[in-house]
Formats: sequence, structure tokens, C-alpha cells
Amino acid sequence: MKTFLKELIDIKNWKKKTKITGIVVLGLFALCVILALMKPSEADMKAQASEEMQELLKKDETGTRKRVTVTYNSLIIINYCSFSSSGANALSEKYVGFAGHIFRADEGAGKFTGQMVNYTYRMLGSGENILHGAKLTLFLTTLSMVIGVAFGTVLALGKISKNKVISKICSSYIFFFRGTPLMIQLFVVYYTLPAVFGFAWRDLFSAGDEQAVYKGAFIAALIAYGLNSGAYCAEIVRAAIQSIEKGQHEAAKALGLSYGQTMKLIILPQSVRRMVPPVCNEFVMMLKDASLVFAISLMDITTISKNIMTSEISYNVFLPALVIYLVITAFFTWIFDAIEKKFSLYE
Repeated sequence: MKTFLKELIDIKNWKKKTKITGIVVLGLFALCVILALMKPSEADMKAQASEEMQELLKKDETGTRKRVTVTYNSLIIINYCSFSSSGANALSEKYVGFAGHIFRADEGAGKFTGQMVNYTYRMLGSGENILHGAKLTLFLTTLSMVIGVAFGTVLALGKISKNKVISKICSSYIFFFRGTPLMIQLFVVYYTLPAVFGFAWRDLFSAGDEQAVYKGAFIAALIAYGLNSGAYCAEIVRAAIQSIEKGQHEAAKALGLSYGQTMKLIILPQSVRRMVPPVCNEFVMMLKDASLVFAISLMDITTISKNIMTSEISYNVFLPALVIYLVITAFFTWIFDAIEKKFSLYE
């Protein structure tokens, strides 16, 4: 009876927290909509340029040589516009639009805010491929985890197998990939394997494919991350399987079930619930480790940030990158918390 009451209380608390979270999310969404509607238009932002800058812009409209470079970046609730002229008397003006007002962004807090808007806009794909770097990071992480869980299950079953040869091979594999740095593994797959076997990752795609180099780098990264994830997931699966009471193995044997049937029908289904928390944690860790692909020039969030930093000569660009990673991690942590509660609700 006490257990039943405790379960009811847990369900009510979970529903209450979910309701509060939903209200907060809706409130933030409504606030964003209001601020987006109040955001100054592109025409209003460009109209803020000084008279001298406006004269140069008019000359650009009729002339063949451009004297002014105009940059306009718009995020959901804030926008940024900069003007820079060339020549002996070069001019530079920057503006930030927010909540129906336009502020100068040439120095101080305004300059910092303008930089953050500009960097974030460029990292999110420069308005052409929204969240390009984030999409690559999520795609790589998801595929790596799918490979890792599937391969890890095979490795875990092999490690606890009564066949000593298979057990030793699987144990050695797990020890190797858990005992060496992921970045070194990435370098070995991307650089060493092609050198040893005489091929290039870009050769997997047609010669006329302009993205062959990047696609090849992605395949190499996927292999390295999948192999690494498999080793860590193997230990998660092994621990979950061995946490099931031995009496269930004996009961299955008494019923005439084979080892494979016992694992498939009895042990693995129960182990799944116990795997959920550590697998979710492994996903978040892999999500952050995906930033290492900058070492092979894959265009993820970190690489895009590094490229912008080189062109702008400003290390502030890493702050928006930090926030983007934090938002993605927080989103998946919230989802995984809900999944964990669902699976453990009646335990």
C-alpha cells in the first residue's frame, strides 16, 4: 500500500513539474514573439547611417565601384547592421536593434552585443543553412550512438561469453578504445589508415563532388566515434545484464531455454530499463566530444567559430559557441530526464 501511495505521489509531482515547465516554455515563447514583432526592420536599421555614409551609399547605387560594405544580420529578437567604407577617410558605423529601439554599437556594451549577434548569425549558417554546425554535430552524435549501442551490445555479450577466445578479444577491444584518447583514435582513422592502405577518404565519392573532402572526413569521424562509443556502451550493457539476478538465468534454463533465447526474451528486455540513464549520459558526453572534429576541418560549431575568429581576429566568437553547446546539451538533458523518469516510474 505504501509503495502504491508513493508511486501516486511521484506521478503527481512529475505531472506538476511538467506543467510548470510547459508554462515557463510558453511564457518564454510568447516573450520571444513579442520582441520579434518589436524588432526594427532592415530598412529602419539602414536608415540610421550618418549623412556622410548615406551619401556614399547613394554614390554606390550609381557608380561601378563599391565604397561601402553593408552587413545586416537578423536573429529572432535582435538584429545588427554595420557600415564600413574604404579609402583614405574610411568610416565605420555599427547598430543593434532590440525591443523597438536602435542603439549604436561602436564601443562598449553595444559593440560587444553587436559582435555576439554577428558571430551567432554566422555560426548558425549565415542565413543560408540554418544551424549548419549544430546539425552536423547532432547528426554525427546520433549516428555514432546508434552504432555504439548496437556494436556495444555485441561486444558486451562477447565479453561475458563462456568462450574464452571471444571474451578475450572483446575485452581487449574495450580496453584499447577506453584506454586511448578519442582525438588520437580520430587521427589514426583519418590520417594513418589512408597512409597505410593507400587510399583517401574523398575517393569514396565521385571526383566531381565538391564536398567529397568534407563527406570523407565525416565518414572517418563517424567510424572513429562509432568504434569509441561501442567500447563505452559495451560496459554499460554488460553492467546492466549482470545486474539481473542469476536466479532468472537458472529459471530460464530449467524451462529449457537456450542461452540465446534467455538473453533475447528475458535478460535483455529487463536490462534496457537499467541502460537508459547511462546511455543518455553517454549521448551527452559524445555530443560534447563531437567538437573534436575541428581537428579534421569538419564544419561543426567549433570549426565555424574558429574560422570566424581567424577572419575577425576576435576570441569573443567562442562565447556564442559556448552558449549554443549549452542550449543543445540542456535540451537533450531535459528530454533524457523525462525518459529516465518514465522508465523508472514504477520501480
